[in-house]
Amino acid sequence: MVYRWKKGEAEARINARIEDVEDVEIVEYKRDMSLQNIPINCAYRVKGVHLYADIVNLDEMLGTEAETAHKRALRFLNQHYRAVHRILNRVEAIRVDFHNQRLHAVVAKPYDTEDGAEAMRVHRAVAIAQLIIDVLRETGSEEDKIEPAQVRVGIDTGTALAVNNGRAGYREPLFLGRPANHAAKRAGGGAEVGIFLTNGARKVIGLPALNDEDGTPLSAAQVAVSQKKANLGVSKDEIVEEWRQDLDDNPIGAFEFTRHSPPFRDLAIEDLTPANSRRQEAISCYADIDGFTAYVDRHINDNAEDVVRCFHVIRAEMDAVLSMDFGGRKIRFIGDCLHGVMAEGTAFTTEEEETVSAAVLCAGGLRSSFNLTRQKLEVAGVAVDGLGLQIGLEYGMITVTRLGMKGDRIRCSVSRSILASEAEQGRCAANDTAIGEAAYNAGTEAVRNLFGSSRIVSDLDYDVAVLELENDGDKTAKRAKQAAAAVVYTPAAARSLEAPVRSHARLPGA
Repeated sequence: MVYRWKKGEAEARINARIEDVEDVEIVEYKRDMSLQNIPINCAYRVKGVHLYADIVNLDEMLGTEAETAHKRALRFLNQHYRAVHRILNRVEAIRVDFHNQRLHAVVAKPYDTEDGAEAMRVHRAVAIAQLIIDVLRETGSEEDKIEPAQVRVGIDTGTALAVNNGRAGYREPLFLGRPANHAAKRAGGGAEVGIFLTNGARKVIGLPALNDEDGTPLSAAQVAVSQKKANLGVSKDEIVEEWRQDLDDNPIGAFEFTRHSPPFRDLAIEDLTPANSRRQEAISCYADIDGFTAYVDRHINDNAEDVVRCFHVIRAEMDAVLSMDFGGRKIRFIGDCLHGVMAEGTAFTTEEEETVSAAVLCAGGLRSSFNLTRQKLEVAGVAVDGLGLQIGLEYGMITVTRLGMKGDRIRCSVSRSILASEAEQGRCAANDTAIGEAAYNAGTEAVRNLFGSSRIVSDLDYDVAVLELENDGDKTAKRAKQAAAAVVYTPAAARSLEAPVRSHARLPGA
């Protein structure tokens, strides 16, 4: 199919989203307020401790990525989710997100109206982290030949903005700001297992600062102090016993895969279950707003309304570009990052070259819309200082399903190519697009020439992507250019289509 980015349609969408958040309300989070179904033009200012728990051996669990390996890994993640869900319910922590192997939770109790509240929240987060680690040691599977999870936890404390993540039928709270971001960085800071606190969180509970926050986990003695102070009232053995009984009473169904007929935007994720999962070759895309945490820090106290406006408008437009303009499907937003998938072909076969070329054009569309959104927000008087967009692409076998139990299922899309697309995004500078080795090799010669041996290109917007790919013989880009010319052909449009080509490929080692 022919997909392309259209500036006029993007402008109309962006203007409509700006109107949606013209009036924004910032509410101080108070005792027992619900974080579910936060209105789109509202945010809660929440003082809390953020905990990220990452399974560092997921790549090993995925094994060869054969169908059997994917089934084993998803079965494990399902068990993992059900165990951790039980822990969070028992200790009254807020589950923010469960993104494949990565959990984000917030400890908001005790509230700041109580003496020593912040220190107690940190102690509770440490005790919860250790409980998660201990329980997940018991969730390996001899039947599936999967080793227990190796868990690395990051913790930070501070004030963040809670907003709505998603639309009707799929809404969860999402937290914006430094403590969420820094907790995630500690969890992703290496392969060593354990509990890693930021220096800010360490200071709150009287621990000395570290030169390398990612290099030194809490000692057993330090964890024991937090466990004693927190007194969670639930043990590892209790959780494991309840979890095993739950598995007996509500066994995990067998994972069964079928392929989805592109475009992926037609995939009804809400209908997926273990027995109705998807698996096929596709592109995984991670698009992350660079500099957003620092932006939130600059504005959270004096201009939090603009944080909400900026976030909602940019995020909505990224989703629209992926799905409406290029037929992709958003899996979820992880903080200020979009994860989506897309493919070209049929229910039986994925067309590799066309899929990769369409994904490169989509990446260009994402950047063009991001630049246009910034311009429109500035005209509307909304601060957008210091923001960029990092995009990572990779091609390979993906899975899409939902885990958990009926009535409380969460989206899951995991594979090595998905992990690799996130890694590609992570090696980008503020305005880079990076492509993984598999996508690079599966793409046309025009794609390889565009990205160069470094597999990174800077400032790749839609016009540049179309022109450079089409001039190098890429058929997908040629169809997109012809479609644009067929819709509107004016002297100005013609001059735009014949604009000189600019090379953005980064030199090796640059």
